[in-house]
Amino acid sequence: MIARVGAALVAGLVMSTDPAPAETDPSYAILDFDQLDGWVDDDHDAALSVFLNTCSDMSDPDWVTLCAVARDAQDPRQFFELFFRPVLISDGTDALFTGYFEPELDGALRPSARYRYPIYAAPPEVRTAGPWLSRREILTGAAMQGRGLEIAWVDDPVELFFLQIQGSGRIRLPDGSYIRVGYGGANGHPYRSIGQEMVRRGLYQAHQVSAQVIKNWVRRNPAEGEELLYHNPSYVFFREVSQVPADRGPLGAMNRSITAMRSIAVDPAFTRLGAPVWIEKDGRMPLRRLMIAQDTGSAIKGAQRADVFVGTGDEAGQTAGRMKDPGRMVVLLPIQRAYALLPESEQ
Repeated sequence: MIARVGAALVAGLVMSTDPAPAETDPSYAILDFDQLDGWVDDDHDAALSVFLNTCSDMSDPDWVTLCAVARDAQDPRQFFELFFRPVLISDGTDALFTGYFEPELDGALRPSARYRYPIYAAPPEVRTAGPWLSRREILTGAAMQGRGLEIAWVDDPVELFFLQIQGSGRIRLPDGSYIRVGYGGANGHPYRSIGQEMVRRGLYQAHQVSAQVIKNWVRRNPAEGEELLYHNPSYVFFREVSQVPADRGPLGAMNRSITAMRSIAVDPAFTRLGAPVWIEKDGRMPLRRLMIAQDTGSAIKGAQRADVFVGTGDEAGQTAGRMKDPGRMVVLLPIQRAYALLPESEQ
């Protein structure tokens, strides 16, 4: 994706518990809108607005036509009901919904005693070589010094580590303005789970580990914490994407701003990017909402797997970190496209 490294990598800090991708072929069932729990109570106008943000980038003729019709739709709910059919896509695995967010860090455009941890752009050799220097080598060696690759400096190395996990974020400058950074490449080393390493060392049991627990432990134990973070050799570089206004969401995989609680990351092998998706999710924050598939993630695999974009900042991060819930997702597809998925005997 463009906006972040991977939707479930924060969960990967703890333990990898996502279901394995199914080996069976997907099955398809066309539903009626009255089978969608809570459909009539949703804000369809809000969903239509988010759909319009990316539908112009969909090049298939049927989607192009629907996007044109959507611009003049007077009744958003009627628009979806007239031109789409809900399709339940199953691949043999249970549904799983997690959340992700855009971090917000305090930083500056020049280093100082407070702001001394650089956010780096990728050096040219990263794009042409195989695996480059490890995290430890980048942060302790001289490979990055004196090259003008610093985009900004922040005041917290732990938050910077988590910024790399998310792959994008906002930097709040001392004058109250912001710059936004997005994923700009990586050093080619595999990601290693910090949470799993803490469990292996006997620091915590698996059920005790969370992103906040990791942050707190590293801050309480700065020397050991620095070594712990070096366990993950993967290092992410950034690029400035401040052309996206600070009051809008980060760029998703469609290179458009995503919208809090209306945009989701999906597996494009099953769900078309740009498609409306009806979400029925339980757990601490139940949802019955029409969202738009506008992002992807390396850990988002399967027909019933989605990551909900919660928003920007610490509160959004806390909400996202608690989200790991069952439910059901139903993709809204153009009518002819929906029926074409059925076996001939059912068409």
